[in-house]
Amino acid sequence: MPSSHFKRMALAAMGLTLAAAMGLTGCGSTSSNSNTTASSAASNANSTVTIFTGQVGNFTAANFNPFNNTGAFLQPTQGVIYEPLFYYNKAAAQTSPTPMLGTSFSWNADGTVLTVQIRQGVKFSDGTPMTADDVVFSENLYGSSPQLNGGNKTYTVKKDSDTQIEFDFTQTSFTQEAQVLGAQAIVPQAAWKDVTDPTSGLNSNPVGTGPYMLAPNGYTPQVITLQKNPNYWGTGADAPAVQYVKYISLSNADAATTALQQGQVDLMGSYLPTLKQIVDSSNGKIAYSNTPQATTSLFACSNAALGCKGPQTDPAVRLAMYYAMDRTQLSTQAVAGFSKPASPTLLLNWVNTNAISDPSLQEVPQSADVAKAKSTLEADGWTMGSNGYYTKDGQELDLTLINVSGWTDYNTMADLLVTQFKAAGIKLTNSEVAQNAWTQGEVSGNFELSLDSVNMGVSSNPYFTYNSYLNSAQTKPVGQSSTSQACTRYSNPAVDAAIKALSQTNDPTKEMAQYTIIQQALMQDMPIIPIYVNQALAEFNTTHATGWPTSDNAYAFPLPWGGNWGFGIILRTIRPA
Repeated sequence: MPSSHFKRMALAAMGLTLAAAMGLTGCGSTSSNSNTTASSAASNANSTVTIFTGQVGNFTAANFNPFNNTGAFLQPTQGVIYEPLFYYNKAAAQTSPTPMLGTSFSWNADGTVLTVQIRQGVKFSDGTPMTADDVVFSENLYGSSPQLNGGNKTYTVKKDSDTQIEFDFTQTSFTQEAQVLGAQAIVPQAAWKDVTDPTSGLNSNPVGTGPYMLAPNGYTPQVITLQKNPNYWGTGADAPAVQYVKYISLSNADAATTALQQGQVDLMGSYLPTLKQIVDSSNGKIAYSNTPQATTSLFACSNAALGCKGPQTDPAVRLAMYYAMDRTQLSTQAVAGFSKPASPTLLLNWVNTNAISDPSLQEVPQSADVAKAKSTLEADGWTMGSNGYYTKDGQELDLTLINVSGWTDYNTMADLLVTQFKAAGIKLTNSEVAQNAWTQGEVSGNFELSLDSVNMGVSSNPYFTYNSYLNSAQTKPVGQSSTSQACTRYSNPAVDAAIKALSQTNDPTKEMAQYTIIQQALMQDMPIIPIYVNQALAEFNTTHATGWPTSDNAYAFPLPWGGNWGFGIILRTIRPA
């Protein structure tokens, strides 16, 4: 399921009261009118920022288990309370990862051994030292626990010395780097060594190395309160300065706009249709960043050999839809122009510029080319009927698009596509369904077209995108459950071979040769028809803290949801206003 679903929820300012004690009282710095040094120090000692992640209704349990692989853990777990060895920033062009609990690493020549230097002097939040043994134990939890790795053990980890550990892989594994270094929590061995199934249990009293820790009595169903970790390893600019962080739930998502405007919420991540007006009227207090990550696309059940049915199984039909879109209109009317142009390669063209094999593939067409859409169909044997729609072999070009009712930008986009495709002789029916019906349609393959998103994996390495969405090993025949990413049932032996080759090299020249194969196949087959890279808006009020990431300085991915390993970097970077 795409990670950006809540981002598509349109929030409207309705002036709803927040008096239901959402834990917002006292959220600002105190003594704001005092100019004395003592008052300023007191203010910083009680400084607080409040985060709204989109949690509508109560938090359901005090679940701070970083190994919970269902996503049920609470938002501050990964990256804030617990840290990985390195942070891979997907909000910016590919760079070296940020050292966290590791300081450096290197691979051997054939990609089977990964050696990591461990940061010294780190303590857990309970004051006990973090050692290389804790790191080895934590990484081996992933490597050896079937509950975490699906029974596919691909590596073991050992301690070389008190400052160095070593991953030993069963085969060339360059592409596992970001997963093992950037997406695995380091925990104290003493607290976890007797846990049989690390994915079970709530871990309600978490002990980690992150910049913040759970405050005493810090969990309620409405508010999660964190405080600075007094034992945090970071110093100077890397040490947190804000004393408290509150994650809140709201009874209604519409209240978030009011809370942001009133300074009762310092950071949130939602699409607000009137955002520019809100910013303009805030006297400089409210700003936003936009770091789009997910390519909104039409997913086509494309593989007739695996049971897909409908005109969309014809590649010419999928290409005609690609050319028939007026993407400028779609962006303007569905997301107020906050999107970015997509690439037909399914990569982010400002992050993966050097992985796009042909300059002509940097960007999808922004305006409709109806003539090209029609000529593509006619060259494939489709003929225009008297009703204005194409037919072939007695079958009308009649398609149904499923999208989730209530996702307002997607609903708007689907309505626009009905009209845009009609101009190209393609009949489209927009079917708004409940989210569970949409999910079931995709995973079972019982759909023709679906509005969904292509998301990056654990890093911006193109391998993760291509392996998840195009590798035939990830999919199943219609009627059997596939992953939602592989719901197109796409299968191309040349693409499969290229993905496998990518998993076994880190040579840029060899990688580009495989990217070329995959990207040429995408332009020919188009199982996923890219529209635009959807907005990823983070709104922040600078009344209580400054230093939030901006579009020009995306030092970490800014959205505050669980699983964003960089959010702890943000919280240690901001400073009381």
